[in-house]
Amino acid sequence: MNLATRPKGEPEVNLTSLIDVVFLLLIFFMVSTSFVKESRLTITLPEAQSVAPAAQAERLEVAITAAGTFLVNGRELVNNSPLTLRRALLEVSGGDTGLPVTIVADADARHQSVVTVMDVAGRMGFVKIDIATVSGED
Repeated sequence: MNLATRPKGEPEVNLTSLIDVVFLLLIFFMVSTSFVKESRLTITLPEAQSVAPAAQAERLEVAITAAGTFLVNGRELVNNSPLTLRRALLEVSGGDTGLPVTIVADADARHQSVVTVMDVAGRMGFVKIDIATVSGED
């Protein structure tokens, strides 16, 4: 019987299993992460005030009825064409794009009508565009 002790070697740590687990976790997190970057718009929302601002001498007011007809300073337009609206705004403003434009839309008016007025006024160069609101106290 040979009871001689063998020389003990350095203990080895098998890293193969550890590397496999880390690699699988990496793959899991890569697959489960969404890489879609949603675009966000910065919007400054209007606030309604309880007191009406002081009336200015010159102001353009575009009213939109529930049926979608446009009225520029109280005068009804012959049709709802953006070209007709452009001509009416040009005639009333006299080419002065520094005038404020107030959009007064009926609650039942289509959103597209409001967007059309904003688009036409913006393309003409008007930068002071307001949307009229009613106070919640009424």
